[in-house]
Amino acid sequence: MPPKKAYCDKEMAETKEKEEDKTAKVQKLSTIIDQMTSRSAKLKEQIAALQESLGKLADSQAKMDKLRQEEHDIFLADKEVNEKGLEGIKLSLKILRKYYSLEDKAHNAAEGAGTGIIGLLEVIESDFAKTLAELTAEEEAAQNTYAQETKENEIEKTVKEAEVKHKGNKAAGLKKAIAESKGDRKQVQAALDAVLEYLEKLDTECVAKAETYEVRKARREAELEGLREALAMLEGPTSLLETSVRHALRGVRAHAGTFA
Repeated sequence: MPPKKAYCDKEMAETKEKEEDKTAKVQKLSTIIDQMTSRSAKLKEQIAALQESLGKLADSQAKMDKLRQEEHDIFLADKEVNEKGLEGIKLSLKILRKYYSLEDKAHNAAEGAGTGIIGLLEVIESDFAKTLAELTAEEEAAQNTYAQETKENEIEKTVKEAEVKHKGNKAAGLKKAIAESKGDRKQVQAALDAVLEYLEKLDTECVAKAETYEVRKARREAELEGLREALAMLEGPTSLLETSVRHALRGVRAHAGTFA
C-alpha cells in the first residue's frame, strides 16, 4: 500500500471516530441541559404557586386577626356593661333585703311590696348573669376556633415555606449544573469543530474530487482557444508552414548553385 494512502486511511478513520465521539457527547450534553432546564422551569412555577398561596394565607390570617380583635373588643365592652349591671343589681338586692328584713319589725307592713321588688330584681340579676355567661361562652368558642385555625395556618405556612426553601435549593443546584454542562458542551463543541476542520483538510488532501461543470467548461474553452491560435498560425501569410517551406527552398537553390 502506498505511504500516502496508508496515511490517509489511518487519519480518516481516527478522525471520523473522534467526530462521532464528540458529536455523541454534544448531543448527550444538549439532552441533559434541556432536561435540567425543563425541571428548573417547573420548579420555578411551583415556587411561584407556593409563594402566591403563602401570600393568600397571610392575607387570610391578617383578616382573621382583625376580626378576632374586633370581636374581643366588643366582648370586653359588653362584659363590662353586664358586670356593672350585675354588680348594681346585687348591691340593690343586698340593700333591699336588709331593708325589708323580717328581723326589722318596723317594716312588716311593707314586706309584701318589698318581696315583689326583690323578686323582680332577682329576675334581672339572673338575666344579667345569663347574658354574661353566654357572652363568655361565645368569646371562648370564638377564641378556640381562632386559635385552632391560626395553628392550622401556621402549620400550613411552615410546610409551604419549607417547600419553597427546598425547591429553591434544587432550582439553584440545577442552575449551577446547567451552567457547568453548558461549559462542558462548549468545550466539546470546540473540540468537535477542530476535528471537523481537520477532517475537511484530510478530505481535500486525500479524496480525489470530480471536476465541476464550470471547471470542465473552462478547461475545454482554454483548449479550444489554443487550437484556434495554432490554426491561425498555420493558415496565416506568415504561418510556420510557409516559413518552413521558404527555408527549405533556399537550401535547395544554394545546393544547386554549388554544382553549377
